[in-house]
Amino acid sequence: MKSEADFVIYIDGASSGNPGDAAIGVVIRDLTSQKEETISQYIGKTTNNVAEYTALIIALEKALKMGVQNVSVKSDSELLVKQLKGEYKVKSDNLKELNIKAGALIRKFPCFKIEHVRREFNKEADKLAKQGVTDYKRASRMVAPE
Repeated sequence: MKSEADFVIYIDGASSGNPGDAAIGVVIRDLTSQKEETISQYIGKTTNNVAEYTALIIALEKALKMGVQNVSVKSDSELLVKQLKGEYKVKSDNLKELNIKAGALIRKFPCFKIEHVRREFNKEADKLAKQGVTDYKRASRMVAPE
C-alpha cells in the first residue's frame, strides 16, 4: 500500500457571527500535476465548527469523486483535527453526527493523513471560505427590479 499522499487538501470554514452566515473553502491540489480544484460555498447559518466539519466532508466527497486514493488534509482548526484523531472528545451533538460522517469518508481512503496547520499556511482555503460568506451577503442585498 502506498504511504505518500498524491493530493493535499486545504480546508477552512468561516462564520460571520457564531452562529451566523457560514461558508467553506477548499483547495484540492494534485501533487503530481500541480493542478487544483477549489470550492467556495455558502452553507447557511451555522457555527464556525460546523463549517469546519462541512468543509472536510465536502472536500472528501469531491476527492472521492475525483478518484483520489492517497490524501493529506491540512486544517487550521485544532478542534477538528484533534477530534478526528481521538485526542479530544466530541461533546456537541451536532458535531458528533458530522464527526461520524467524516470518519466514514476517511475510511474510504487507503492512505489518509490530517494535520493542524497555522492559519498563515491555510490562506487559500481561508480566503475561499470568507469569499463564500461575502458573495452570499452581496447577493442577498441585491434587489430584483420591479
